[in-house]
Amino acid sequence: MKNTALTDHHISLGAKMVPFAGFNMPVQYSGINDEHETVRTGVGVFDVSHMGEFILKGEKALDLIQKISSNDASKLYDGKVQYAYIPNETGGIVDDFLTYKIDDITYLLVVNASNIEKDWNWISKYNTYGVEMKNISDETSLFAVQGPKAADALQKLTDIELASMEYYSFAKGTFAGVDNVIVSATGYTGAGGFEIYVANKDAQKVWDAIFEAGAEFGIKPIGLGARDTLRLEMGFCLYGNDIDDTTSPLAAGLGWVTKFTKDFVNSENLKAEKEKGTAQKLVGFEMIERGIPRHDYDIVDAEGNIIGRVTSGTQSPTLKKSIGLGYVNTEFSKAGSEIFIHIRNQKVKAEVKKAPFVK
Repeated sequence: MKNTALTDHHISLGAKMVPFAGFNMPVQYSGINDEHETVRTGVGVFDVSHMGEFILKGEKALDLIQKISSNDASKLYDGKVQYAYIPNETGGIVDDFLTYKIDDITYLLVVNASNIEKDWNWISKYNTYGVEMKNISDETSLFAVQGPKAADALQKLTDIELASMEYYSFAKGTFAGVDNVIVSATGYTGAGGFEIYVANKDAQKVWDAIFEAGAEFGIKPIGLGARDTLRLEMGFCLYGNDIDDTTSPLAAGLGWVTKFTKDFVNSENLKAEKEKGTAQKLVGFEMIERGIPRHDYDIVDAEGNIIGRVTSGTQSPTLKKSIGLGYVNTEFSKAGSEIFIHIRNQKVKAEVKKAPFVK
C-alpha cells in the first residue's frame, strides 16, 4: 500500500486510516458529520495526494488530448481547467479527469488514484503524436482546501487573487513561501474552495502554513468519509461507484462534456447512442421512508420488478435524510418518479430528485 508525503502526520493527528485506491488514506478525524459541517460552514483541508498528475508537452499535445478526451480542449485558454471523461472503445469510461492548460504546448491532466496506471497506458497507446509525457503523481502532493472561509484563510499565503478566481480556473505562483505552486478552483464539495498542487518536499511546510492561516476560522483536517457525503449532496459522480468501464457516459448524464464537433475514441458509436437514447439513466433520489441505500442495492418498481441499482448512497448530514445515486430504466428517470430501494428484503420508498440535493 502506498503512502502520501503526510501519512505519518495524519496518523499523529489521530486519523482513522483505511486502504483506498492502493493508498493508506485518512477516512476521518473528528467524525464524518463534524467534518462535513466544518466544510459546509467554515473551512477544512483534504489531503488528496493520492490523485494522479500527468504532464503532456509538445506541439501536438492538444491533438492527443482531443483524441482521448470527450470534451473539446481547443476551447481552453491559459489558466483554464476543463472536466471530461476518457471514453473506451466499448461504450464505457476509462476515467473522468481534469485538463489544465498551462500554455499552448503544455497541459496537466489530473486523474483518479485508482486509475493512474490504466490511464497512463491508455493515453500512451494513443500517443502517435510524439508528445512528451511525464507522470509526476509520485512526486506531487495535492491539498483541497474547501469551504466558504477558504479564500479568507488562504489569501494570507499568496499574492494570487483568490476571491476573484473563477470556477474551473487556476494560477501558478508563490504560496506559503514556496515557488511554482498551482492553485486552482475546481472543487468536489459544492462549498467553494481551492486545490493546492505542491512538490512532496514542500508538502509539510505548506500544510502547516494552511493550518496556521486558517486557525482563526476553525480550520480542520477532513477525511475521505466527509468527502464522499459532501460530493454526494452535490450529485457528483465517483469513479468506481457511479461510472466505470462498463457504464455509458450518456446514461451517466455526461452528455454535456461529450462534444461531437471533433473526432475522439468511440465518438461515432456514442453519437449513435445519443440519437437512439439510453435504456437507463443515472438519477438522484431521496428516501421517503427510513433506510440507507447502499452501493449495488436493487432499485425496484411498486410491483417489485428490478428497474435498476444503487451506485452511491448515504445519510445526508445537511438534510438529515438518506440520499443516493443510481441507474434506473429511463421511464423512471423523471424527477418526482416513485421508486423503491430493496433494503434487507424490504421495499423502501424513495423519490427521484434532481441534483444537487443541497443548494
